[in-house]
Amino acid sequence: MKIFITGGSGFVGTNLSFYLLEKAHSVIAVGTSSAHNVIRHDNFHYISADTTIKGTWQDALKDVDAVINLAGKNIFKRWSDNYKDQIYTSRILTTRNLVEAITDKKDIILCSTSAVGYYGDRADEVLKEDALPGNDFAAKVCKDWEKEAFQAETKGIRVAAMRFGVVLGKNGGALAKTVPAFKFFAGGPLGSGLQWFPWIHMDDLIASIIFILENPDVNGPLNFCSPNPVRNRDFSKTLGKVLNRPSFMKTPSCIIRLIMGEMGKSLMSSQRAIPDKLLKHGFKFQYPDINNALYNLLL
Repeated sequence: MKIFITGGSGFVGTNLSFYLLEKAHSVIAVGTSSAHNVIRHDNFHYISADTTIKGTWQDALKDVDAVINLAGKNIFKRWSDNYKDQIYTSRILTTRNLVEAITDKKDIILCSTSAVGYYGDRADEVLKEDALPGNDFAAKVCKDWEKEAFQAETKGIRVAAMRFGVVLGKNGGALAKTVPAFKFFAGGPLGSGLQWFPWIHMDDLIASIIFILENPDVNGPLNFCSPNPVRNRDFSKTLGKVLNRPSFMKTPSCIIRLIMGEMGKSLMSSQRAIPDKLLKHGFKFQYPDINNALYNLLL
């Protein structure tokens, strides 16, 4: 297959590209970096472009078999009004430009990222894909993001909205931000630690995307998270055990909000999301358990 990836220089995009190339697929990756500093391969073509702006990068969509939309500004920093606008427009405009440029080949598939933030802060409620959206900023972004992606259905294109949980992988992502504090004996839960933490191992995330590409009856919104979410305190406890470090240094909610503002509040939101549709379609998780996932990634 020839596969087009936005956000191709990012954490997920790079890992996914490596996997696809190993399986003899061709990859066209678009990113904001001037060049891809990791991948060199005959079947890999990198385009440096701002996908929020229409341009020649859209021409590369003409002959592809699948489009995987991963682009969007990093949410893990303080949200000023200006940065919130960048978070929103980077996702909405990129997706709009993609849908506009995708040809109406009936067998093409658009896998567009969303997030479990779609549901807002839902305490202990079990969240399947048919749950209603929340009403905070992150939920609005996800709702509008998915709306843009599903516009492709008017062209007869199959669309899957991938609602990512926290992606756990090697050499980047959430673990790269979390592990250092534990190694310096300062790790622990955020706030009360009672909030649910929906997570997914990078290998299962990539396998889920491949599963969608290979199964034409899979579409619509899909929760991309382990079938076994854990509370934040239990994630911290397990991470401490794997690293052989203590995990009792709580970061008070007030400190998180003071440092991170609205982003800090979002960090402490609770989403007990489960991948109901993936499971019903027969997808098998390689790492459904947080203990095994962390041992695999960190040891």
